[in-house]
Amino acid sequence: MLFPTVDFGIFFCLVFTAAWALRGKDLERRIFLTAASYFFYGYWNWAFMALLLVCSLANYALGLAIGTLRRRWARAILLGFSVLLNIGLLCYFKYATFFLTSANAISRFFSLPLSLPIIQVVLPVGISFFTFQAMSYVIDIYRGHAKAERSPLNVLLFISFFPQLVAGPIVRAGDFLPQLHRMPQMEAEAMGRGLFLVCGGLFKKIFIASYLSGLWVDKIFLAPFDYAPLEVLLGVYAYAVVIYCDFSAYSDIAIGTAALLGYDFPDNFNQPYRALSFKDFWRRWHISLSTWLRDYLYIPLGGSRKGRIRGYINLMLTMLLGGLWHGAALKYIFWGLLHGSSLAVERALEDHQKISERKRSSNPALPLLRWVLVFNVVCLGWVFFRAADFRQAFELLAALLPRNSELKILSPFLLGLLGLGMALQFLPQGLAKTAQHWFSRFPALAQGLATGGFLLVLSAVSPEGVAPFIYFQF
Repeated sequence: MLFPTVDFGIFFCLVFTAAWALRGKDLERRIFLTAASYFFYGYWNWAFMALLLVCSLANYALGLAIGTLRRRWARAILLGFSVLLNIGLLCYFKYATFFLTSANAISRFFSLPLSLPIIQVVLPVGISFFTFQAMSYVIDIYRGHAKAERSPLNVLLFISFFPQLVAGPIVRAGDFLPQLHRMPQMEAEAMGRGLFLVCGGLFKKIFIASYLSGLWVDKIFLAPFDYAPLEVLLGVYAYAVVIYCDFSAYSDIAIGTAALLGYDFPDNFNQPYRALSFKDFWRRWHISLSTWLRDYLYIPLGGSRKGRIRGYINLMLTMLLGGLWHGAALKYIFWGLLHGSSLAVERALEDHQKISERKRSSNPALPLLRWVLVFNVVCLGWVFFRAADFRQAFELLAALLPRNSELKILSPFLLGLLGLGMALQFLPQGLAKTAQHWFSRFPALAQGLATGGFLLVLSAVSPEGVAPFIYFQF
């Protein structure tokens, strides 16, 4: 079930009405929201509801056991079971075909007598997100950062809550579970913020991302030499806008719908393309994933505590695995290594130079040069991320070279959308929060009328059909 569809609109209106009708009936409300979340997930494929249920119950039981036991070695064994369970599910459904195909390719290359049968596994939507969320729950209990939840219903709802189930954000137990122990209140601030975020997310997805993707990005990736180098270059930048508007739109809608139901989620994007360093980019892009990789992978590997070289290796390994998390393909591994090597080189230069941030920024031109470098390396990574394979990626990069050709795609409308998408990155910090607060001060009727009018206008000016969110495939 896609967010920007009539089906989801009807579903959410029913859930919103029923959830607030059950205000004061805590148990019934949580049961209803859990059932609604499983319906939302099963709407795509009913068979995988069982997978979500088994994953949730297994991690609930392991978390409860870890929270009860006192012997560290026993707790460590159960933690290992939880990690193996979640990684095992992820590896089977997401990487089995990739690993078997790669093994056969290596066997043929070395003329080895090995031929493994290839199995085609259907990838459950959102498995990368809910397995990471379940794993972090058990790890946090083991570390003492969260208490084991005694209610299986709360764990089922925590892992399956429909706004963030399919494509995040990856919510921590410490952020969400305590909210299930108190009855949500229908507060004007939260309602206004929720409606504002949902409308903003729909605008970014349906209007900016859909038009740029359908009229520009898809065409240059399919046949880059049919278009002028300038169109290809700006098309690469357009894809940077597309993936930002697409994914941040999902996060905005998820956070907004959760707020409308009385729950608070942390922000997942913070104007990532204004970053002046690769480290800052990852503090702003997909924050729930980048902090997850930091807390549950980079720091356990040793972070930078075991020397500079080990720190660089840990950065590379973390981002490589982060790339692999996105998909079972060499292009995602390359994308992860590109970001890992950029982070490692950046840290190495900082370690070598030992220059303070103030000194480095003393030259007025330096921040601009740093922004140009970071943004273009990020866009280079997006080329491989978006391309079907390496051949298509290198073909598009080759199409950037000067040659005689006429402009075919560029129009004031598309350039305006590209400019609007980039302008969102450089709005004053805090402006969005101010606008949300301002909107929430309107009377409820005015908020409803404004939202309804906005949706009617957006529906009238939007392209036919809505493509699935990009991160659905992960």
